[in-house]
Amino acid sequence: MTMDFNSPDFGARTPVPTSKPPSVWKQSAVLIGGFVLALYVIEIADAISGQHIQNAGVTPRTLDGLWGILFAPVLHDDWAHLIANTIPVLILGYLVLVSGISRGLAATGIIWLIGGVGVWLFAGAGYNHVGASVLIFGWVTYLLVRGFFTRSFTQILIGVVVFVIYGGVLWGVLPSDPQVSWQGHLFGAIGGVVAAWALASGDRTKRAGAVTSF
Repeated sequence: MTMDFNSPDFGARTPVPTSKPPSVWKQSAVLIGGFVLALYVIEIADAISGQHIQNAGVTPRTLDGLWGILFAPVLHDDWAHLIANTIPVLILGYLVLVSGISRGLAATGIIWLIGGVGVWLFAGAGYNHVGASVLIFGWVTYLLVRGFFTRSFTQILIGVVVFVIYGGVLWGVLPSDPQVSWQGHLFGAIGGVVAAWALASGDRTKRAGAVTSF
């Protein structure tokens, strides 16, 4: 067999097929599913430790309690506490992420920080505050109000659905059971509103740039 070195096809490069990156739907499912799995692994470790790990929550106005701002949302008092939070975390966390992974993670970070700092500053002394409910309340308010800041009909519609399903939980921002950290609920909810407002700044800028001056 002979090769024609003058052939235009000789030495030609063909593109290597590349796989498409996973869709935002799949990425969101993997991220929130991985987060929930991590919560269960941590609870298993806490049970093995004799429930010592959960003591790393927010202890208001103590230096050691500051570390709880980082750890409290992934710690739970017991299995019943974690199980009660599981479905809301899966559904609300997914809805927050699916509209944009980066924006959803940023919103979660803002909620996490404001919720933890608020508890550390204002919650009753002598208590250890733990639980993902700070994120749940923040995600609820974030989903409820972000459509109004972004002027997105789709996001407003999602907010309406979230309100119908989860709006009732917002009563939890008021003092009730002394064993429930209503301060975590309150400041998580405040964090959700702040996150929705802050992350809509780009949309506000675009709208302002679209205004024609005469």
